[in-house]
Amino acid sequence: MKYNYIGKSGLRVSNICMGTMTFGKKCDKKTSFAILDKAYENGVNFFDTAEIYPVPPTAETYGITEEIFGEWMADKPRDSIIVATKVAGAANGWFVPPVRHGLTAIDAFHVNTAIEGSLRRLKTDYIDLYQVHWPDMIVPIEESLEVLDALVRSSKVRYVGASNENAYGLTKALMTSHYEGFKRYESIQNNFSMLNRRFLDEIAVVCRKEQVGLLPFSPLAGGVLSGKYVSDGDWKGFRYEDYRTNPDPRMQAQTQRFANDRSLAAAQRYAEIARKYGLAPATMAAAWTLSFDFVPSTIIGATSPVQLDETLIASETVLPPELMDECDSVNREILYPMG
Repeated sequence: MKYNYIGKSGLRVSNICMGTMTFGKKCDKKTSFAILDKAYENGVNFFDTAEIYPVPPTAETYGITEEIFGEWMADKPRDSIIVATKVAGAANGWFVPPVRHGLTAIDAFHVNTAIEGSLRRLKTDYIDLYQVHWPDMIVPIEESLEVLDALVRSSKVRYVGASNENAYGLTKALMTSHYEGFKRYESIQNNFSMLNRRFLDEIAVVCRKEQVGLLPFSPLAGGVLSGKYVSDGDWKGFRYEDYRTNPDPRMQAQTQRFANDRSLAAAQRYAEIARKYGLAPATMAAAWTLSFDFVPSTIIGATSPVQLDETLIASETVLPPELMDECDSVNREILYPMG
């Protein structure tokens, strides 16, 4: 396992981060513990969760993932683990989260309420990386950063980061921190994979210039890049079959974004390239995200321990230039398959 620092922080993390959003819904506690044990035993020290997990979030299930992780972590040396969690984004964002009666905002009240809940569920007195799950379009960034800065100065949080942010938002936050003396975002957690390269268009420049680490989520595009999804195939038990039949239009839209005909065609081409070079498609997909200098760690998910066999080895996998060129060719032919 390789280890890197996030941004300008003192967080030295495994370049594979274990995501937990399936814990408590797709995975029961026993399975979740088995996944966590396998990751930890293989050198993973970085784990990502959120107050609204598991996904899809509901008022009845939010917080369960943190509870499961907190119970698992309770008998581990706390300083051997880097814990990342998130405060639910604002209700004026991309959807209304099912917490605090759907009135969330990135202000002092909601951030302080959220952190106390996460600390209690995680059974810890500090969070290593506390992230805003998505931006607040109403509350001024100065107000949001002020309360996050206070959490760091109180030692409840070590470092802060953003998620689902754009180039303007990240730059605005960094400049505000600089001029106001607030703790800055050391990381940004955005969707990034061979099927979704939009991060490279603008935000990558900010990350390189300002030394902010990208923590990609869905490096396997929700499992599509594992090669298991086939057009007109049997998706029973797969995430996007669950989303496709979910009554929530937002979940159905995710299926159309991640598992449409163009993305499936591109994924098939990528799988062929991986096998040509003796790699599992999932290994190549995770390793591809790690090939960028602004990515200190990539976030993998699992619903069973065996799935980690192909993703954990991405930590030490270096993709040859010829393979990267072939992947770029697929991208030029099927540009922006996720829109």
